[in-house]
Amino acid sequence: MPRAGLTTDRLVAAAAELADESGFENVTLSALARRFGVRDASLYAHVGSLRELRTRLALFAGGELVEEIAEAVAGRTGRPALIAFAAAYRSYALRHPGRYAATQTRVDPALVADSPALRRTAEVTYGVLRSYGLAEPGLTDAVRLLRSTFHGFCALEATGAFGAPRDVRASWDMAVDALHTALEHWPREPAAE
Repeated sequence: MPRAGLTTDRLVAAAAELADESGFENVTLSALARRFGVRDASLYAHVGSLRELRTRLALFAGGELVEEIAEAVAGRTGRPALIAFAAAYRSYALRHPGRYAATQTRVDPALVADSPALRRTAEVTYGVLRSYGLAEPGLTDAVRLLRSTFHGFCALEATGAFGAPRDVRASWDMAVDALHTALEHWPREPAAE
């Protein structure tokens, strides 16, 4: 019988807090059980395994991130949308380092297909990039460029890897401007004959 007060949603929310406090890699069923003052076995009525808990956390955090991005880009296109997207992305990564790390984990593709939050991520990201006139396959390439640039920058910033005296925010702004320029001049593939 499930312990009174414990729900899957409460466990995932607590796992998100724990991730931000201690790091995503330190989110374990034992740590979560200690947080609630219960035995590990009490959690299995709500999550089947650590992998399931971390997957649920990844989906939860991904939903938070995309909602912040969607709110930031609403009503914007082109450069203003890209700037708003980038600012929301970086802000979330800095405020929620453990949750952000969770968003970078690979999850079962079947779960992604059923996740409204992850579908919304694609809609918002592709929407911003379509305002640059991109179509497939360039659209997918541009999504990969944005994700790798934003994630790489945020991951390096989080570890303090930027040691030069230049302000990190100035470098971020320059990177976003460079992405805008690249997107405006995106190479078009010749039409298939």
